[in-house]
Amino acid sequence: MRLLRPACHRAGDLCPGLLGPFLSGNILRANFSTPVRANASFKRAIVESRSLPRTFCARLAVGEKNLVPFEGSRVCRALADRRSQRGAGKLKSVVYLVIFLYLIYSAFKIVPPYVTDFQLSDKMQEQARFAVVNRYTEEQIRDNIFKIVEELEVPAKRETIRVFSSNAVVKISMEYTVPVDLFFYHLDLHFTPSSENKALI
Repeated sequence: MRLLRPACHRAGDLCPGLLGPFLSGNILRANFSTPVRANASFKRAIVESRSLPRTFCARLAVGEKNLVPFEGSRVCRALADRRSQRGAGKLKSVVYLVIFLYLIYSAFKIVPPYVTDFQLSDKMQEQARFAVVNRYTEEQIRDNIFKIVEELEVPAKRETIRVFSSNAVVKISMEYTVPVDLFFYHLDLHFTPSSENKALI
């Protein structure tokens, strides 16, 4: 019993002195179904094999670098599939986020010119009413409209402002283009505001 279980070894260990004739390169080659390393514990090997989450492999008798995959390879493959699916889901989320941010940026660039055009049309209608009441000339009306254009920072020249004034009606019209740069796409917004006011008499 002392040969099999010396005081320096635990109950689950094999005595290397007894199995010395079978040892070669610190590997046991007796008639066992599973190759066992000297001074190795079967209980410890079982616990360590259970603690491996990915590679359930057994070492061959000759060379420790050769690994034989067990049933755990299916688990490894399933885990790899899950990781690939998660990676694809994260990629889709990033793409959707980029598209959403690009739409917000596009709206930030496109909406202000339309707001400015609405303000300009309202001011032109107001100036047309004042021109009818105060009997402004065409040059006076054009100057007033151009001041409004400069205040609103509309990219239009004074020559593009067309004015027709008479005792019965005042017509004001103009056209201009606002360039919009959207990184990958260049857009030109064309506006043609106009106003008309008739005299009461």
